[in-house]
Amino acid sequence: MIVAIDGPSGAGKSTVAKAVAKKLGFSCLDTGAMYRSIAWLACERGIDLHDDETLGQIARQADIVFGHVDGDPIPKQVFIDGHDVTDAIRTKEIDKAVSPTSASPSVRAAMLDQQRRIALSGDYVIEGRDIGTVVFPDADVKVFLTASDEERAHRRLRQNVDRGVGSIDYEEILADLKRRDEYDSSREVAPLVAADDAVVMDSTDLYIEDVIEKICNLAKDAQ
Repeated sequence: MIVAIDGPSGAGKSTVAKAVAKKLGFSCLDTGAMYRSIAWLACERGIDLHDDETLGQIARQADIVFGHVDGDPIPKQVFIDGHDVTDAIRTKEIDKAVSPTSASPSVRAAMLDQQRRIALSGDYVIEGRDIGTVVFPDADVKVFLTASDEERAHRRLRQNVDRGVGSIDYEEILADLKRRDEYDSSREVAPLVAADDAVVMDSTDLYIEDVIEKICNLAKDAQ
């Protein structure tokens, strides 16, 4: 079974996806971490983030691995070509670099192949921006998770403080979220949009536990 959770930055997709996966006994795939890893590698190598051909080349050749603790389906670390980038991909520099990187048609094609191959190995909760529309259009459950701009900015701020990584300036975070929303929703390849058959959840005024329960119930109904 595939549970697809799409939505904009800061909507809580990653947190919710991990919790849903644990409750259902599924594995969890953070596709955003994959794009962030490619963005990090491109920045490390000084590659033009609008050079589709070169970005696609490194995306096809890159070895992205998720580190797991035995018995836990939720990945704890992210590696690319042997580099532990778990924290490095959450900086404000990568926040800005990931939009043009993920807009690259060649990068998206390379990541799509990897994502589909990974998900063939079992039951997955997969979160991203085009999971229910492009990667797994036949997913058993599709959710589009969103929240107000202000709430998403507050959540990202708290997340950055907890991790000790990324900006802790609320106005900067809010502006960056709006910038990325505009970029992601207007790009030509796999734009951010809710699938026609997705359940849209506005989590602005919901407790995270309620969101998790709603998605778990959708999955159970689909089984």
